[in-house]
Amino acid sequence: MSALIEAAKSSGYPAEIVGVFSNKPDAAGLPIAAADGIATASLSHRDYASREAFDAAMEAILLGWQPDIVCLAGFMRILSAGFTERWAGRLINIHPSLLPLHRGLHTHARALEAGDAEHGCTVHFVTPGLDEGPTIAQARIPILPGDTPDSLSTRLLAEEHRLYPRALAMVARGEAVYGQS
Repeated sequence: MSALIEAAKSSGYPAEIVGVFSNKPDAAGLPIAAADGIATASLSHRDYASREAFDAAMEAILLGWQPDIVCLAGFMRILSAGFTERWAGRLINIHPSLLPLHRGLHTHARALEAGDAEHGCTVHFVTPGLDEGPTIAQARIPILPGDTPDSLSTRLLAEEHRLYPRALAMVARGEAVYGQS
């Protein structure tokens, strides 16, 4: 999120950050965004009887901000099919693996356990299937002898911070379009 905010401050960047939402009221990104004058909101998913009810409440907030694109950054919730379908082509996420490899959690440990020679991150369009949406962009790093899940995560984070703003710019400029190869 911070990398996206910083990128959007650059002259000529094709996107503006209009709001930051979290399902955790104590999320570290909320005060960072607020300090930059960006609208913030949070709702706890635990306060809603269903995934769909939470997604509807979250969507009401998003619609108030009138975003063209929604970027997930550390939002560790599976979204309902209805939500992802309504935002199809305008909802993107970053995942810490070279999708389609290692969907879901614990990607760094799983890459090491699999004996992969390289690891990376993927920005993709979000669809109802977990980490199954079309790829927008990827970044790769080698897996080094002695790497641990923590060292791999640390090295990959730098690539994530470069890749996500680049991928958002591609979507905002129409260079990456959902449903087109």
